[in-house]
Amino acid sequence: MSSATVAADTESRAPKRTSRPQAQRADRRTEKMIYGSISVIVLLAMWELLTALKIEPSILLPSPLEVVRALGDMFASPTIWLDLGASGGELLYGFLLAAVVGIVVGLAIGWYRRVGYVLDPFVNFLYAVPRIALFPLLIIWLGIGLTSKIALVFLVAVFPVLISTSSGIRSLDPQYLRTAICFGASDLQIFRTVALPGSIPFILSGIRLAVGQCLIGVFVAELLGAQHGIGMLMTTAGDQFQTATVFAGLLIFAVAGVLLTALVRRVERHFDAWRL
Repeated sequence: MSSATVAADTESRAPKRTSRPQAQRADRRTEKMIYGSISVIVLLAMWELLTALKIEPSILLPSPLEVVRALGDMFASPTIWLDLGASGGELLYGFLLAAVVGIVVGLAIGWYRRVGYVLDPFVNFLYAVPRIALFPLLIIWLGIGLTSKIALVFLVAVFPVLISTSSGIRSLDPQYLRTAICFGASDLQIFRTVALPGSIPFILSGIRLAVGQCLIGVFVAELLGAQHGIGMLMTTAGDQFQTATVFAGLLIFAVAGVLLTALVRRVERHFDAWRL
């Protein structure tokens, strides 16, 4: 028997090292899905039972079935697509702008010390100010249309990304930086191979926090003045005591948040190899 045949036979008999971790991850995902599904089913059952006992009138607490019917009525109306388009545009543009500006400015503040000295007072001041309180000024400066709402969503969401990114750069292990300098790496090479990969987990954590802030910004912007949007639809329904429709709009916001958070987590798993 040749050595090549023996080597091939040995490799075929050797257990695959990657199969067990992959199986464990698959088991954890399955377990998470099972437990999550059970908790949701139990919550819905308790909610339905509570409404069936008539402890509270339906105008205060509608049943899950009433919420589903209200959601169906919403999507039966042709104006729902205008509302979804308006809220989706505000969310998308505000989120993308907050992510880009937050990452760029956060990297600059964390990497260049003097830039941090210049911008830190403004960042601390704006972070301490309730951004929602700026919306009347945004309306005066930008009008009641889409631009002012995007600006509010941006202001609400940019600081989690910016602060997380700058914290990621500042918390780099000095040993990695000294090692790169000893090997003669330039500032650009150190930034590209050490600083940026090391700050990726912080950046993505800030983006994940920004998702929830964006949804809050969209709702508040439409609450204070809008012609179309899910937040405006919920406000109108609340004024008319249509509680099931309010819950249906809340469900739309929740689903959007879950989907965006799942997307960010998928990106985090993609960049797991960048972790130092």
